[in-house]
Amino acid sequence: MHQVIQNYRTGEIALKDVPAPALRPGTVLVRNVASVVSVGTEKLVTDLARKSLLGKARARPDLVKRVMDKARLEGVGEAFRQAMNRLDTPMPLGYSCAGRVLEAAGDVDGFSAGDNVACGGSAAASHAEIVRVPRNLCAPVPDAVALEDAAFAFIGAIALHTVRMAEVQLGERVAIIGLGLLGQIAAQIVRATGAEVFGLDLDESKVALALELGAHGAVAVGPESAEKAQRFAKGQGFDAVLVLASTTSNEPAELAVELARDRGRLAIAGMVRMDMPRNALYEKELHVVVPRSAGPGIYDPAYEEKGSDYPVSYVPWTEQRNMAAFLKLVAAGSVRLAPLVTHRLPVGRALDAYELLSGERAEPYLGVVLTYDEATEPTTRRIDVRRRGAAPRDAVRIGVIGAGLFATSVLLPALRKLDGVHFTGVATTGGVSADHVASKFGFDYCTTDTEQVFEDPDTDAVMILTRHGSHAELICKALRCGKDVFVEKPLATTEDQLEAVGKAYAAGESRLMVGFNRRFAPLVVEAKAVIGDPPGDLVVVCRVNGGAIERDHWVYDAEEGAGRIIGELCHFVDLVQHLAGAHVATAFARQTGDEPDNVCATLTMANGAIATITYTASGNKAFPRERVEAFTGRTVCAIDDFRRGTFATGEKRWNRRGFGVDRGHRGELEAFLACLRAGREFPVPFADYRNTTVTTFAIERSLREGRPIEIAADFPQ
Repeated sequence: MHQVIQNYRTGEIALKDVPAPALRPGTVLVRNVASVVSVGTEKLVTDLARKSLLGKARARPDLVKRVMDKARLEGVGEAFRQAMNRLDTPMPLGYSCAGRVLEAAGDVDGFSAGDNVACGGSAAASHAEIVRVPRNLCAPVPDAVALEDAAFAFIGAIALHTVRMAEVQLGERVAIIGLGLLGQIAAQIVRATGAEVFGLDLDESKVALALELGAHGAVAVGPESAEKAQRFAKGQGFDAVLVLASTTSNEPAELAVELARDRGRLAIAGMVRMDMPRNALYEKELHVVVPRSAGPGIYDPAYEEKGSDYPVSYVPWTEQRNMAAFLKLVAAGSVRLAPLVTHRLPVGRALDAYELLSGERAEPYLGVVLTYDEATEPTTRRIDVRRRGAAPRDAVRIGVIGAGLFATSVLLPALRKLDGVHFTGVATTGGVSADHVASKFGFDYCTTDTEQVFEDPDTDAVMILTRHGSHAELICKALRCGKDVFVEKPLATTEDQLEAVGKAYAAGESRLMVGFNRRFAPLVVEAKAVIGDPPGDLVVVCRVNGGAIERDHWVYDAEEGAGRIIGELCHFVDLVQHLAGAHVATAFARQTGDEPDNVCATLTMANGAIATITYTASGNKAFPRERVEAFTGRTVCAIDDFRRGTFATGEKRWNRRGFGVDRGHRGELEAFLACLRAGREFPVPFADYRNTTVTTFAIERSLREGRPIEIAADFPQ
């Protein structure tokens, strides 16, 4: 199918043929009929992407600081590589569209195949023939509303939310500064409330259009515009002023302050400077608000991604309900959209629309609509990227499921550097990422259907690099298809998942490797050689300065991430088990207050060795992330951030220092490939993986129950 994307690193905009998205729980697949190019927001986004690296850095100093922090800890090369990888990620453009439902997930109520629906949301309601949209970002389209008009619903919801935040009431006088697409829609909404609306814009034609669409007054911004506006307001000032302009100038904000009456209200939704004069704000005691997009729910993963709605008695106007309310205004004729459309282009000419926004085509524009031909059949969920021929002799043929940031910045680049690897298919739930990864790393094909990879007879092994909660199900499918599997940690996030994986593994002959990479780090390999087969006096101390992450991050989601103990601390359980040469027998853990990411776990191994793992989110990222120490007899091994190692045994002491951080990703991939080529078992027994996974469950149980957990007793084999 066709989709409009932009490369954030180069700024290049392209119309790509990508696989259609896969249906996911809580979502709806929609065949687009029309989508609207947001000439304000999309222009800002695309203009930023076209800037040089220096220009991007000046625009986003917060991201530059992150890169500098990473460079101090992991080296300039690693920081630069990850930053470039983030910039290279393609962005789907568009966020307001309408079409017909193709399919709704089983847990979605209110939408059925064939329904007309309006869609909103960045990276969801894109300029694409088929879009996958979360249920709370869809609204039914009334019979009286054409789908082209319905495509404005999310943009209209933004204008409606701005009017709501300005608390506009019947009979009030409202000024709107900026009569672009949002301003024209907002002016009609204000008129529908029974308030008097006065518009201001630099463009005479937009002023004329506002008057044509029912504004009670409007004027071009100039030396006397403020005076004319005040005459309209009978010299009393405006009850509310909406700023919907887009400019780097401070003048719209200053004008808004000047026009507002004493104790008036300013709603500044446009992208303008806000260096407003404090004295004027103080003297008038103005109420200033910056509306957040289309309403409550925006940026809330629980609402947008998980479909959790807000109670209408407490939050009457969410994003979805604002979209529905706007469509009712359109159905009633209170808002007219056809006069706002200056350009109507088939999606095949989408790049012409962005030439308008960039100024390459010198003609006025306001509403730009992309249309989609329903008579044509979009491409399937698989696209061949390169002509498929026989893989090189002795090459290991690998398919990949999932291609997030870690996969594309760490594992796939490392794998591509190794000899004798042939990439077959890559599957992701979104077609844009699948196409990008396939082209970048040289896969034969890309798809949004995982079965294509699992059932591919030309694929020897499958790498599962998705989010944590999906690992177990995908492992079982791959094993049932007879594929050898490499899965990123963790192996499973629940006891039921672990049991299912164990049964699938025992029932087949395929091999399974989990991405516990630290045991393959060069410094750990040397430490293990120094320690050897330790007696029961081994003591291991791990300290992890994990750093804080936002609470709405998917890692904390019970279904997708299952938390950092299961998803990250597991690395160090595996490392301790490896150094001790024995399974964990008992786990006891404590945390600070209610903070689940400040944990100290004490592990007793079956051979008598002991270990402590301290994992904290309260540290500072300027401080090294990880330190591992091991003591046995007169032998000491200390590893700092997998960059430096200090070793001592008997009277001998020596240091090791690498050129950068090496946490063992290359080493684990080399071991994986070597075993595949030789047909031998993978280096870590399944029983070790099971013990590591069960230990993370035991740590969580110990935190809940406040007692040591005996692995054999509480998690019998």
